[in-house]
Amino acid sequence: MKILAFAGTSNKNSINKIFVTSTSKYYKEADDSIELLDLNHFEMPIYSYDKEVELGIPQLAHDFAAKMDAADFLLISLAEHNGSYTSAYKNIVDWVSRIPNRKTFNGKPVFLLATAPGPMGGSTVLNAAVNRITWDGAEILDSFSLPEFHKNFEEGKGIINPTLRSQLEAKVRKTKRLLAEKLAVQG
Repeated sequence: MKILAFAGTSNKNSINKIFVTSTSKYYKEADDSIELLDLNHFEMPIYSYDKEVELGIPQLAHDFAAKMDAADFLLISLAEHNGSYTSAYKNIVDWVSRIPNRKTFNGKPVFLLATAPGPMGGSTVLNAAVNRITWDGAEILDSFSLPEFHKNFEEGKGIINPTLRSQLEAKVRKTKRLLAEKLAVQG
């Protein structure tokens, strides 16, 4: 299985990058490959219809779409800016959505994550994404919000709160089972 993991942020020190990297290790089996993307490698002009007409769809949007298309599973941890997506994530999604004859996520199974320093744990952006990205062609297998990142997570250990760790691990088992069933049907 080929897994594509990324944080929905351009912050190079993002806690969501740390969280998605840590969570991706639960999916590493002998035959699996995990590619961790950095949205900074896909920086494009801010989307506008005028820019699209003038410049066309940037090659980086096609490159990002190709990365998603090549994956069997997407693991995304969304950072929250003012209760919504970061501009870096939103801009990439906007550009990819303009590629003819495709939905942004093209039917890919997705496990959505979010974390933040506060007690809401990015749940506002996570709820917005759960309600939105199915329209963009994602098949959401599950979602998980980690509150109070600095209190509940230690680098090298992962989630240190036993209840939250157990909740994440249950969702990982569920998504693995759903992925196995999906891949078995596909042959």
